[in-house]
Amino acid sequence: MVDRITALLNSFHLKVSSTPIDHANLACLQDPLLGNVELVFSPRSFGIDPKERYVLFSLRVNFGISSSPLLAALPDQIVEKICPKGDLASVVSLLKSEHETGKCGAPVILSRLGDVLVVSILRMQLDRGVATPGLLAGLANPRISKAIVAMHEAPGKSWQNSHLAKIAGLSHTRFKELFSELVGETPARYLRRWRLTLARMELENGQRVKSVAHRYGYRAPDAFSRAFVKEFGVRPTESAMLSSGT
Repeated sequence: MVDRITALLNSFHLKVSSTPIDHANLACLQDPLLGNVELVFSPRSFGIDPKERYVLFSLRVNFGISSSPLLAALPDQIVEKICPKGDLASVVSLLKSEHETGKCGAPVILSRLGDVLVVSILRMQLDRGVATPGLLAGLANPRISKAIVAMHEAPGKSWQNSHLAKIAGLSHTRFKELFSELVGETPARYLRRWRLTLARMELENGQRVKSVAHRYGYRAPDAFSRAFVKEFGVRPTESAMLSSGT
């Protein structure tokens, strides 16, 4: 089975930490009357309204970048009901316990368990299938996901549609049609956006423009700069400046 999540998340700097509910984007809430427990995850915004429910714990999930195919593909809000015998119940129980006791090392444990919780939520989205075009819809398809994972694992490779179609086990024409239908853009457009997303993150982490451009398949710095400006509205050098605080 193709691992649809690991290469994607390894490309970012996922960080999960405990935080008050008004700064959180992932919270576990319990109905005071019925006792029902649910997770509320808002990937792109912070501050969750508990709506008179008990807050069992609240977390801040940061993917290390403000714009990515993953964040764009996720719904504005994900709500998962916690079944006492379900897969998430044990993780939620451990997080609740660490949050309440505040023992030595609790922040580290909360962070690690938070990682597990986020990956579990993403798994559930993929396993259910996704109706809206985007990255998750592509990853939910058993054939297209193989091509997307290949791009995630080797973004600097000179991918051609024929190579990707072979990985997906589809004809060239059918691959392009199905990819565009599910992901909402062509394979070439997705690959370009994925490369530029990773490039932007590396520039903001202090990497040099020329080396980043070369790593992601741009032999000419000018071509990289034009593509970067078209995608993000700023020059690569301006993103690089963020790492130095200038």
